[in-house]
Amino acid sequence: MRVEVDQPKCVASGQCVLMAPEVFDQDDDGIVELLTDRPEAEHHDGVRESVAVCPAAAIRLVAD
Repeated sequence: MRVEVDQPKCVASGQCVLMAPEVFDQDDDGIVELLTDRPEAEHHDGVRESVAVCPAAAIRLVAD
């Protein structure tokens, strides 16, 4: 699994950080920051949930 974020689309809701804090963080303005683009398998469910709940659709999964 590979993760991509579109920072300009981010609305700083922070849902991704709540769902997968090992993979996502926020900068001082609340914009998503990707901590790793290839999360470990144990974090995949949280990443998928982050994609599903992101109100701006700023996170996407890319097939390996």
